[in-house]
Amino acid sequence: MSARFPVSRPRRLRRTQALRDLVAETRLNVNDLVAPLFVREGIDAPIPITSLPGVVQHSRASLREEVRQLADLGIKSVILFGVPAKKDEIGSGAFDPAGIVQVALNDLRSDLGDRMVLMSDLCVDEYTSHGHCGILDGHGSVDNDKTLEIYAKAAIAQANAGAHIVAPSGMMDGQVGVIRSALDQAGHVETSILAYSAKYASGLYGPFREAVDVQIVGGGDRKGYQQDWRNAREALTEVEADIEQGADMVMVKPALAYLDVIAAVRSIVNVPVAAYHVSGEYSMIKAASANGWIDHDVVATEHLTAIKRAGADIILTYLARWYAELANG
Repeated sequence: MSARFPVSRPRRLRRTQALRDLVAETRLNVNDLVAPLFVREGIDAPIPITSLPGVVQHSRASLREEVRQLADLGIKSVILFGVPAKKDEIGSGAFDPAGIVQVALNDLRSDLGDRMVLMSDLCVDEYTSHGHCGILDGHGSVDNDKTLEIYAKAAIAQANAGAHIVAPSGMMDGQVGVIRSALDQAGHVETSILAYSAKYASGLYGPFREAVDVQIVGGGDRKGYQQDWRNAREALTEVEADIEQGADMVMVKPALAYLDVIAAVRSIVNVPVAAYHVSGEYSMIKAASANGWIDHDVVATEHLTAIKRAGADIILTYLARWYAELANG
């Protein structure tokens, strides 16, 4: 007797792994991934980050070795975050030529030249004594315009040190335009800008705050300048503004809770779209896996593929090394 319902075309194409691979719509590649790395001033050996299993604060020497290994695995890009020995009110370590990220960029550019795309996070929260992403106005709020002056200095310092791409993440109004102008005037017309255009005031950044030793003094928050997670349309306004000001690429952060935003951004822009699979998203996989509740490799691959499927061309993720090792067999 024939089947009441004939086998559908999609089901026929799911029958074997080879068939599924042949017709897969979304293909995740090591080339899509950027590895976020932390480098700490004044240490001689890596320090594990408790809430980010498998991730460390690197010394200058261990960072150089890590990036060499990532390059050999096929990872094409890293983004650096600095942890300074001292902090101050204006975050001067962000633009000091001897600041930890600047010297690390020099190291890596010397080691690898253009073999690896070197990105640098351009913000000051890691460097300020109060933990905010800018200069305070004396009333507990961030002074947008004074902060932009600092961002311009940081952009030039990072480009001088060898950054191919600077990535402003502070969500200050006008930051991309000011940075583009500063870079051009300093002769860095070829230095690209990856704008954190849609960065939400998310609860998923906790492990990252440990990684960079950041606490907001007085128990404040960043909801006045980062986006409200209830809103999607304003993300498109922010993205369009950054592109008009000269952004070469735009980013949505976090990723998994904002797949709709990634898809919406992808539908309106013709520049590369990045998404940041953030610390909390990574650590939830690690914690659930450690308890035996999920299959780490299956879920991690599913998450990264979902971000790619939503429209991200580039994924910043702490899973980069793991995925590269998986891809290399």
